[in-house]
Order: sequence, then structure tokens, then C-alpha cells
Amino acid sequence: MRINLLKSENYTSNGTKKRRIQAIVIHYTGMRTLQSAVERLLYSKDKVSSHYVISRNGKILRLVKDNNIAWHAGISNWFNFKNLNKNSIGIELENKGHQHGYQNFTNKQIMQLIKILRILKKKFKIRNINIIGHSDIAPSRKKDPGEKFPWNKLYKNQLAIWHSLNEKFISNFRSKKLINFNKENMLKMIKKLGYSKVFSINSLDKNFIKAFQRRYRQQLINGIFDQECYLILKNLQKFI
Repeated sequence: MRINLLKSENYTSNGTKKRRIQAIVIHYTGMRTLQSAVERLLYSKDKVSSHYVISRNGKILRLVKDNNIAWHAGISNWFNFKNLNKNSIGIELENKGHQHGYQNFTNKQIMQLIKILRILKKKFKIRNINIIGHSDIAPSRKKDPGEKFPWNKLYKNQLAIWHSLNEKFISNFRSKKLINFNKENMLKMIKKLGYSKVFSINSLDKNFIKAFQRRYRQQLINGIFDQECYLILKNLQKFI
């Protein structure tokens, strides 16, 4: 696997101290062209970067060394992690995003992503539950990598979590209102998946629900936690 080396100006050096990396965060670039995205990640006054970028034709760029801290996560929460830059590797996938014409990810792009995830997972002993999307850790701000990202394919390659329910069967429960459920238990199940800061005992945050749906129920993103979402949530507890 060939990796092309560039050097971003936007990172924090970790010196000779070994960084404890516990998560990988997947993003999309969200810009009209690859060139504009890479230039922003290399030089921008916005002070953003990522460790890797994967183009639509499968080209891999490394912008920040693994042991240095790229500025990709921003204000974020996952389990007990806060502001995940210091704990994570960031990977950007070339895609125009929801603002500029959201695209399907290419097969070449995903196959290269799978290769690099395998290397990073082994190198840093990262749990599958901690291979996540930007919207998982910052649901109030971010939508990426979005509902077209093939999390199920990563799961089949042992690189993420996904439910094991029959899609046709659970679709029968789509848009059906939740009844006779224990709200406190449901919130505990959500927290056990890593979503630690996106709900209260009284209500689920709508941005969280959409993030959950973009991740696990990609056919309908409506911000309503229905019976189908609940079945998926319960099934995912096997990874805890």
C-alpha cells in the first residue's frame, strides 16, 4: 500500500513521548474538490488537519505523523474522552459532503480505508467500538461521514460494530412509536455505546438521534427514535 507523504502546518507535536491512541475518527472532506480540501488541511488559517486523506480514486495522503496530534475532532465526546484530538487518528475521505452534493463513496476509496484501518487497529490495539464517525463524537455540529458511508462493510471486515438484525424484518418497525419501554434503561444502553454527552433523563437530543440513524439506520434520517432504532440499540449491546 503506497502512502504519499505531505506535511501539514496544523498539528501539535508530541515530541518523543508516545501518544496513547484509542480511537479512529472517520470524516469526509466536505469541499468541492480534493485540491481545495488538501490545501485547507495543510495550510489553512482555520487550523484544521487530519492524519490521512483518501481520494476517490484510492490515493492515500499522510499529512500528520501518527504520533503527533492532528486537529480534526474539535469539541467532542466519546465514552470518557473529551476533545478527542489527543486520543485519536483522523482520516478524511474525499467527498463533497451534504453542503455541496453528497456522494457515494467509491469502492477504491473504501478498500484503501479498510487496508489502513487494519494497520492502525493492530498498531494501536484499537477496539472496534472506537472506530467511529465525526457525527458520533460531535452530533450537534457534524454529519460526516454520513448515511452513505458503508459501516456494514467495515463490520464485515472486523473494523467497526453493526447490528446483526435482518434489515427487511426490522424495517417493519420503522416509524412506529415506542411504547412500554424503560427510558432509564434505554439511556444506559446509549451511554454504553459511547454516546456519553448527548442526552438527558427527560429527552433524547434530536441531533444524537440523527447521528445514530446515520450510523445504524441509514434508510431514514428523521430524528425520531422509533421501534426500529430501539431494536437496533438493543442488538448492539452485544459489543459492550
